[in-house]
Amino acid sequence: MRNAEQPSYHLPLSASFLLVALCLVWGGNMVSIKLSLYGLPPILSAAARSLAASLILGAYLYATKRPAFMDAENVIHGVAVGALFGTEFLFLYWGTSFTDVSRAVVFLYTQPLWVAVGAHYLLPNDRLSRVKVVGLAAAFTGLVLVFQSRSGGLQRWYWVGDLMETAAGFLWAATSLYIKKYMLDKNISHYQTLFSQLFYSIPILGVGVLLFEPGARIVLDRLTIGTLVYQTVIVAFLSYLLWFWMVHRYQISILSAFTFLTPLFGVLLSGLILGEPLPLMLWLGLILVASGIYLVNKPSLPRDA
Repeated sequence: MRNAEQPSYHLPLSASFLLVALCLVWGGNMVSIKLSLYGLPPILSAAARSLAASLILGAYLYATKRPAFMDAENVIHGVAVGALFGTEFLFLYWGTSFTDVSRAVVFLYTQPLWVAVGAHYLLPNDRLSRVKVVGLAAAFTGLVLVFQSRSGGLQRWYWVGDLMETAAGFLWAATSLYIKKYMLDKNISHYQTLFSQLFYSIPILGVGVLLFEPGARIVLDRLTIGTLVYQTVIVAFLSYLLWFWMVHRYQISILSAFTFLTPLFGVLLSGLILGEPLPLMLWLGLILVASGIYLVNKPSLPRDA
């Protein structure tokens, strides 16, 4: 049953701080994925994350007496979002083995931009405005600058990783649009949606492991285990539950405007933790992309009566 209370248009200071903290956690996730590659191949790491996170979330839902699986009428939607989610994370994790995190996080967070374009054609009440078009143009210019940026530490096949992260952002957007178009009016809780994304992504990622990483080397040291704990417990479980808790209390358009901080944090952390070079053109592109994300998600507050 939906909460009868209407979400608020005004964020208290405590909620704003929590949102900034969530963006910091999500920005750090890309660094964590890169670090986990020292002990696990990328697709296996993604599969382990989905498996562990689905077990933790399933246990939480069982303990709180909430259903994890969708009913027979809606299970096809669960499989669909799980397949999109699994394919997204296959590209997301695999792409980090080719390119720098500072680049990957920018291309991944093109997601709000793909959502804005897709919503214009798929959702009748979510059309592109002049402000959104300006945001899209700024972000596209920023992506061109990031793609053109060069540093001495880039691998030979960095552009493959860039394309994979862009594909991951596109699939993330496709998942969001699918949920908005086909699932919001169903008797499906956000807990079931998240569980389906995690649970039904496991076969997709498992097939990816068998096809692309047979006999891969595995080193379960403290770094690898620590990064997996961060990705599953902190990101996939705690941060998503906090996000959904806020979605039920505040307008999603206002919350989404904060997502421009995530690529900023991701780039900063990649330089501080991984020591990746951060050329000027990368910073210029990042600023344009972050500004575009903000403009695309810029909330329109209602006038006081």
